[in-house]
Formats: sequence, structure tokens, C-alpha cells
Amino acid sequence: MDRLKLATVWLGGCSGCHMSFLDLDEFLLELARRVEVVYSPLVDHKEYPEGVDVCLIEGAVCNTDHLELLARIRRCTKVLVSFGDCAVTGNVTAIRNQLGPRNAELVLQRAYVECAQENPGIPREEGIVPPLLPRVMPVHEVVPVEHYLPGCPPPADRIRAVLTALLEGRPPVLEGPQLKFG
Repeated sequence: MDRLKLATVWLGGCSGCHMSFLDLDEFLLELARRVEVVYSPLVDHKEYPEGVDVCLIEGAVCNTDHLELLARIRRCTKVLVSFGDCAVTGNVTAIRNQLGPRNAELVLQRAYVECAQENPGIPREEGIVPPLLPRVMPVHEVVPVEHYLPGCPPPADRIRAVLTALLEGRPPVLEGPQLKFG
């Protein structure tokens, strides 16, 4: 039997979901026998590959690089899972939306000018800071998503339940405490 091709992606967020993924402890050994990790911030793959079976997407959609990556992920992946509250709802990452229509410029001004101790100025050279979107969005507002894995971060047992179901070829069912946000 071929191993399932698994990817994990980190967009705009804190990496807490990936830290919780590492809390799978001994289940990681079983997972290593059953999946091939083909893309992740935890491994050294530079280009998102074709033919991915499942991708866990952590974080909200905040900039143009995220839009490009999500388009490729959707084209190349059978099953997308919004991984954590930022991916599911925008959560903390989307707080900047409350600043109104100029929120991206206000955030850059604060970070790169007002709080700079040396060389204040917003980097404008291409490839330095990807242009921020006017509004932070959850993943499903950009691409269709098959499953949602809530939590900030989702606890390891919830991640395990979703991965186990997907490995067994059945849709994950999160009920009761498994469905809790935050």
C-alpha cells in the first residue's frame, strides 16, 4: 500500500498548531510509517509538490504570497484541512481587520517606522515583505476546504482523531469537546 502524501503549511499565525502537531508524541512514529511528509515547515522542501493527498493549513490568509501558495495547494491537493482557529475563522491574526480599510498600511507603519530603533522605513523592495491584503481572511474564503480542525491550538488528541479518520479513508467527525474553538 502506498503511503498517504501529507503536507502541512504555515500561513499567518504563531506556529502553535504545528507545535501541537509535535505533541502527538508516540503517534508520530505510527504516522511516519503511514504517511510521507512531502511539504512542511518541519522539513526542507522548497516547492509545494503535485499529488498531495492531505494538507493541514495553519494560519490565516494575510498577504499576496499566501494567495499564490493557496492556489497551488488547492490545485495539487485532494483534501484540505483548515488547521486551527486562525485558518478556520481568522482568529487573532484577523484582529488587524478592526483597524479599518487602511489596516495593512497602519500595521506596516507601526512595525517598521514607529517601533523601529534603527533605520525606520517600510521595506518596499520586491521580495522583502509580501504585500499585505486589505483584509485578513480564513482559508475557506480563498479556496474550498474539506474539513475544519478548530482550536487555538487544536489539542493533539483532536489532531490525532482527524488524521486517523483520514488515514482510514473516512471523514473526520468532531463532536462535543472535539469541536471546541479556542
